[in-house]
Amino acid sequence: MRLRITVEGVAYDVDVQVLDASAAAPVAVAAAPVVAAPAPTPTPAAPPPPPTAAEPTNVKSPIAGNVMSIAVKPGDTVAANDTLLVLEAMKMESNVVAPAAGTVQEVCVSVGDAVTTGQILMRTG
Repeated sequence: MRLRITVEGVAYDVDVQVLDASAAAPVAVAAAPVVAAPAPTPTPAAPPPPPTAAEPTNVKSPIAGNVMSIAVKPGDTVAANDTLLVLEAMKMESNVVAPAAGTVQEVCVSVGDAVTTGQILMRTG
């Protein structure tokens, strides 16, 4: 017969042999400690650090179209969601906004330029 006995918080698996149910003979016990390894705790991935002033953020075109107007110039301070420029695609105008507060470092396009999806329009930091 196999039993598990816990003594002071440590579990032991033991094999017990019953010799005679009516006899009061001692029971032979072969004990081996059972140590359960703790489950590893998953470590969450650290979020990427926010961009710093020394690390410019590329503002990319969300759609292909033409640059209709540019609302900022290098050196201008912008808040998050301020309009940086306006694109026209299929007779609809779309505002391109600042992803975060910062300063415009470089404007990479001019009014009238045709741009593609993902093209860098300007750099902020």
